[in-house]
Amino acid sequence: MGYDFKSAEKKWQDKWEEAGVFHAEDCSEKPKFYGLVEFPYPSGAGMHVGHIKAYSGLEVVSRKRRMQGYNVLFPIGFDAYGLPTENYAIKTGIHPRKVTDMNIEKFSSQLKRVGFSFDWTRVIDTTQENYYKWTQWIFLKMFEKGLAFRDKTLVNYCPSCKVVLSNEDSQGGKCDICHSDIVQKSKDVWYLRITEYADKLLEGLNGLDYLPNVILQQKNWIGKSTGAFVDFDVKGSDDEKLRIYTTRPDTLFGVTFMVIAPEHPIIDKYADRIANMDAVEGYRKECAKKTEFERTQLVKDKTGVRIDGLSGINPVNGKEIPIYISDYVMMGYGTGAIMAVPAHDERDYDFAKKFGIDIIEVLKGGDIEKEAYTGEGEHVNSEFLNGLNKADAIEKIIEFLAEKGIGEKGVQYKMKDWAFNRQRYWGEPIPIVHCEHCGMVAVPYEELPLKLPKVENFAPGSDGESPLAKIDSYVNCTCPKCGAPAKRETDTMPQWAGSSWYYLRYIDPNNDKAFADREKLNYWGRVDWYNGGMEHVTRHMIYSRFWHKFLYDLGEVPYDEPYAKRTAQGLILGPDGEKMSKSKGNVVDPNEVVDEYGADVLRTYVLFMGDYEKAAPWSKSSVKGCKRFIDRVWGLQDILVDGDTYSKELESSIHKTIKKVTEDIENMKFNTAIAAMMTLLNVIYDNGKINKAELKAFITILNPFAPHVTEEMWEKNNFGGMLANGKWVDFDEAKCVDDEIEIVVQINGKVKTKLMVAADIEADEAIAIAKADEVIAAAIAGKNVVKELYVKGRLVNIVAK
Repeated sequence: MGYDFKSAEKKWQDKWEEAGVFHAEDCSEKPKFYGLVEFPYPSGAGMHVGHIKAYSGLEVVSRKRRMQGYNVLFPIGFDAYGLPTENYAIKTGIHPRKVTDMNIEKFSSQLKRVGFSFDWTRVIDTTQENYYKWTQWIFLKMFEKGLAFRDKTLVNYCPSCKVVLSNEDSQGGKCDICHSDIVQKSKDVWYLRITEYADKLLEGLNGLDYLPNVILQQKNWIGKSTGAFVDFDVKGSDDEKLRIYTTRPDTLFGVTFMVIAPEHPIIDKYADRIANMDAVEGYRKECAKKTEFERTQLVKDKTGVRIDGLSGINPVNGKEIPIYISDYVMMGYGTGAIMAVPAHDERDYDFAKKFGIDIIEVLKGGDIEKEAYTGEGEHVNSEFLNGLNKADAIEKIIEFLAEKGIGEKGVQYKMKDWAFNRQRYWGEPIPIVHCEHCGMVAVPYEELPLKLPKVENFAPGSDGESPLAKIDSYVNCTCPKCGAPAKRETDTMPQWAGSSWYYLRYIDPNNDKAFADREKLNYWGRVDWYNGGMEHVTRHMIYSRFWHKFLYDLGEVPYDEPYAKRTAQGLILGPDGEKMSKSKGNVVDPNEVVDEYGADVLRTYVLFMGDYEKAAPWSKSSVKGCKRFIDRVWGLQDILVDGDTYSKELESSIHKTIKKVTEDIENMKFNTAIAAMMTLLNVIYDNGKINKAELKAFITILNPFAPHVTEEMWEKNNFGGMLANGKWVDFDEAKCVDDEIEIVVQINGKVKTKLMVAADIEADEAIAIAKADEVIAAAIAGKNVVKELYVKGRLVNIVAK
């Protein structure tokens, strides 16, 4: 009788749940393994096949670890605050709370249907009060330490979503949520001072088992550079200086102009000296319409206005140089002013050519009449730096700057402080009160959580104000410090807040006295293995590493990094090879695959379709191939015979396959592990029979991939207990080595035949066997053998003339 996946899968999912097979045990004496997948945002569309692939990698690892005797924590939860739910709620009129609950219920049923071995007793939801109480608690700790602060700045504002976005959430000048164009707007904004932790975040990468590309992306995101701060005098002002930062202070003799941000305060300070203030103001208004992305693009027309009435003095040679304003210089980056060396910077070169500014070569090697030279070279036209290389020149110029009191060595970071608020309803309330007498005051810890009020109208205001600002009963309060009338902060936290510490809450999800018990934190330690998408290795991972390091500095967690290992899965593309999207009509619904083929086929296919870390297109024919594989595994019972040890015919193949699968799982080479089991299956069928010991071994190593069919076979053959609680099978290294190997025989470098020989054969014997072969004997007959060579385990080569 064939395998009935529809009844077997539900049966085993219920049995696992009833037996609590996947429930992690706190403070067990077993060795622990904490495997973490990125918890999903529960959208109304439900899961897609990308979720299945994302979770299946560590699902296999976690099932294997349990069978190896580990106490495994493999949890799941929901990152449920955010704009998509709120936008849907506004569109449909259904409250975000109800939308979220419906979506979580849908996701949960889908995840269970695929048979993931999550510990469902530890589910977290970032929108629940017993969770965001501790998100608020961590925020207040940062506020106490000066790491949470407010500042007025130009922000990225999405007119469609009516929300302020961080640079990270508005890359490309587009809103991450609705993809509308971003505009610039002046606003008071909450920030987290992540820059204070820039060096710790960089140093912490040492010794972590992250993919090389993950480490590179984090380093580039933080963007540490070493250089010098240099002060340029402003002509006609005794004490006014424009401070710049440069990574190439050795090129100071080539500075022929300066550029400052249109928002630079020096413009307003000296407005009465600027003859072309109308032109300057007109340009400033144009810049205010542009997003930061538009302003900083390298490939665009160079625009700007020379400030008539202000000029700078080059501090190393005393030359007067013009000052321009241009949109590509931002007040929020560096000092809001730059020095320009057009001979050796492409953007400065284009700008100088457009505005007719001098170009002075200070590095040999190019032709500055044609283009900027951006390579290395000997210094020229640089007085005391002439003839020096880059390293020596930088060292000498920094000594000079320090000696003259006009600059010093410095460090800058590309990463900026984290914009940490949204003007929307569906987010964690920021627990701050604004008092006319006391300023900003923290909500007392004992009053947490500051609850999100239940409202009917949760649409944002047209002015970009939070919907909470309309609720007088929420806004109006008393100051916790002086008791005077005060007003609550009405902005909410961004969607990244809850995901910055969720891995800690899994350790102790129901604790109402702390975010997690210290003893449990000590036991579970850092996450052993974290897998997720490459799109989250900068924003989410850097944010969560920052929060964790902050908690470590407070003494709240016992280890300084949250994740010991980080891997990533590739995308599943549509059958057309394009990224899946509803508009393209190439989305594959995992429910349909489970309905037609069963969960084990889906699980096996998403790991067999290619290298786990790379993108691969969906192939229905390959899905059918995995279905045939599962059916053939079930069919092994038709050729089953007694036997409690491996047979001579299959022993070597079984040991080799166990070794291959064991090692490939650890290296996330799931596709080759499955291929090895498919090969073994063919060997078994060629053999015509399989005994019980061999069947037990085979379905044990297949179990992490296809747990339902293997459980059913385990029970049907009375192997005892539940396979999910079984023991992983060992391999004997000695039995993984072939007694015989195949070698090729060449004559004058050309392959003539192949022979099977003993694996440990000596050279003389291998050559003798080769020469005795009929094909080789005939080929060298009557010829003079000049040379004979045996390359162990590979070939015999005979040179004959």
